Amino acid sequence: MRTAVRVTDRVQETPSTVTLRFPYPGEAAPGQFVMLWVPGDDELPMSLSYVGGPSKGVTVKVMGDTSRRIQSIAPGAWVGIRGPYGNRFDLSARSVLVVGGGSGAAVLAPAAEAVRQRGAEVVVALGATRASELLFRGRFESMGATVEVATDDGSEGHRGYVTAVAEQLLARHRFDAVWTCGPEVMMGKVIAAADRAGVPVFCSMERHMKCALGLCDACALGPYHVCTDGPVFAAARLAGVPDFGRFHRDPSGRRVAF
Repeated sequence: MRTAVRVTDRVQETPSTVTLRFPYPGEAAPGQFVMLWVPGDDELPMSLSYVGGPSKGVTVKVMGDTSRRIQSIAPGAWVGIRGPYGNRFDLSARSVLVVGGGSGAAVLAPAAEAVRQRGAEVVVALGATRASELLFRGRFESMGATVEVATDDGSEGHRGYVTAVAEQLLARHRFDAVWTCGPEVMMGKVIAAADRAGVPVFCSMERHMKCALGLCDACALGPYHVCTDGPVFAAARLAGVPDFGRFHRDPSGRRVAF
């Protein structure tokens, strides 16, 4: 589906992230993404941070000039939306560990809400550079999830990376699945910790995208296209993919080390 919509709400979630809400009748599931276009500017892939009902939403972190302009959009402005695209999280688990780093919490929050509505236990390891950047902490807590945090500067919770919190939780609890989104190096460490605990991991991948149709090769990840084969990947599918956690592609498609 492709259409133009008016932005109905703009919420400053953290100093670096903004949520835009808009009416969009297309059905969407947790884990999927849309392509958002600002008239006269570029089109960017955005994970859906709100999926239920006719009102959808994306949560935008400043990564470049276009995302900065998207953040400044005011209610009433028109944007183009096409999608949703990609696969989704499997919501059948009864106990889930959610590990979010930075803006990765945006795609994990609607999945956590959906599985909580089915009665599952959700524990969240939430990481950020500082306390003010902890994205959707209140949202996770309001859905009844248990939340433990980590900040790089120690301003709240564990001082250091969220992977240390995830390792502690995996040692203390038994989970059916781990869902994670964030920097690929972080997700690699989560996979290693969960593998030691014997728990399957599902990663929501964030890569540069241009077409969202598997044609342009911009989001290539080894043998996969993140837009059509993902963005949610079982860790077993990523095993042996040499690019994972080591290389990404720039806007021109050139392979670049992280």
